[in-house]
Amino acid sequence: MDAVLLKKEGPVGLLTLNRPEKRNALSLEVLSEMLVRLDEVAQDPEMRIVVLRGEGPVFSAGHDIREMRSHHEDLPYLRRIFATCNQMMLRLQGLPQPVIAQVQGIATAAGCQLVAACDLAIAESGARFATPGVKIGLFCTTPMVPLVRVIGRRRAMDMLLSGRFISAEEAERFGLVNRIVPAERLAEETMKWASELAQSSAFTLALGKRAFYEQIDLSEGSAYAYAKEVIAMNCLSDDAEEGMSAFMEKRSPQWKNR
Repeated sequence: MDAVLLKKEGPVGLLTLNRPEKRNALSLEVLSEMLVRLDEVAQDPEMRIVVLRGEGPVFSAGHDIREMRSHHEDLPYLRRIFATCNQMMLRLQGLPQPVIAQVQGIATAAGCQLVAACDLAIAESGARFATPGVKIGLFCTTPMVPLVRVIGRRRAMDMLLSGRFISAEEAERFGLVNRIVPAERLAEETMKWASELAQSSAFTLALGKRAFYEQIDLSEGSAYAYAKEVIAMNCLSDDAEEGMSAFMEKRSPQWKNR
C-alpha cells in the first residue's frame, strides 16, 4: 500500500497521507514518498491547486516516535530523517501550485509543522494542534521553523514551551489556519475553496507564490523593489494581457498559462 496517494479532480491535486493505522506519522518512508509525489505534482502543468490531507481520523501525529526510538543511537540515521523532513517542507513551499492543508483530528509536532508549511489551511471545528515534544524531552525545534514564521514569536513560544493543544478556533485566531468548518463539510468546503482558486491562471498563481516567499523576509524597502520588478515583468505575460483585455471587455479570460 502506498504511503502517500496522489490523484486529480480536474485542476485540483489531492495528496493523501495514507498511514491511518499509524496516525499518518511522518516516518522516513512517508517523507521519502512525499518527495516523489511532490515532484510529480510540480511536473503536472494541468494541476493548479493541491490539497494535502490525511487518511483516517488524524491529519498527522508528527514523526514516527517508534522509528526514532529504535535508532536513538544512530545519529546519521536521525539526521537523515530530519534532513528529509526539512527537504519535504521546503519542497511544499517551492511548488508552483498553492497547497491547502485539510486538517481533521489532530496535527501534532511535525504534523503541526506540515500545516504551517502549507500555503493555506482549513480545519474541521474539532481539530487540535500542538508541538508537544517538550513533554517527552524532545523540543520541537524543526516544527518551530515554519510555525514561528506563520503565527509569530510569542504564540509559537507558548506552544513550544507548554506543549499544550490549541483548538481550531485558537489556531484560526493565531493565523495557523484560515478557515474552520463543521467536520461533515470539511472535504466539500476544501474542494470548493480549491476549485475557486484554480480558476486563476496557473502561471500567475506560480509567479505570485514564488514572489510571496521571496519577499517575505526582506526589509520593506527591498521587498517593494523586488515586487516592483516582478509585477512589471508580470504585465508582459500573455495571461496578464488576456486578463486585462477580458476585464475591459467584460468577459471571462481564457488563460494560456504563460
